[in-house]
Amino acid sequence: MSRQASILDQAMMWPQYVQERIRSTYSYLGVTLGVTAGSAYLVAKSPQIMNMMMRSGWMSMIATMALLIGTGMLAQSIPYENTGSKHAAWLLHAAAVGAVIAPLTLLGGPLMLKASLYTAGIVGGLSAVAASAPSDKFLMMAGPLAIGLGVVVAASIGSAFVAPTTALGAGMYSISMYGGLLLFSGMMLYNTQQVVRVAETYPLSAERGRGYDPINQMIGLYMNIINIFVRVAMLLAGGGNRRR
Repeated sequence: MSRQASILDQAMMWPQYVQERIRSTYSYLGVTLGVTAGSAYLVAKSPQIMNMMMRSGWMSMIATMALLIGTGMLAQSIPYENTGSKHAAWLLHAAAVGAVIAPLTLLGGPLMLKASLYTAGIVGGLSAVAASAPSDKFLMMAGPLAIGLGVVVAASIGSAFVAPTTALGAGMYSISMYGGLLLFSGMMLYNTQQVVRVAETYPLSAERGRGYDPINQMIGLYMNIINIFVRVAMLLAGGGNRRR
């Protein structure tokens, strides 16, 4: 058994600046999830935007990916010290994610609430595991997680164009849903320990004019939570359809 201290063990010895960095990161995470939920609700109330978000086909998929990747890269590229632009780009990215997942609201309020509770349970459990394990245990998973992400992304794109009634389509869907749930759970473990490691080791003096950035640090956690939520909601919806 590893003798290395866990995050919980080390937390008692953290200096004030590390505590503030982690607190700020998770505060931004909570606000970001709230903005995303609000954006999804507002988009669901607009038939025109909902129709645009629900379009299928290559062009629609490319536009959606460009929106998510573009706003995410913009938010991360702006230094935290550039307060106004940084926060505007951050809110834009959170709102864009909310718009993309807004069609899930058609599954109904009770199912969305159930999916939210399940997601909170999964994320809370994974965070507890990451905090109680040796502090670098999951940081060694970067390579396998990157490979897994490539497989899940390819399966997700393929499943959008291959009929799920075929063996190939069903296989891609399973990889996207169940494999994706497993993958993003693993990434949650990795990113939780990564956030703590960066908070502990990032220089106090700004590096190349950029200090510690809690928004950039929380984006990995945020996207893991969104991906877990989407898959939980779709799996719950599929289970309900089978019962009917």
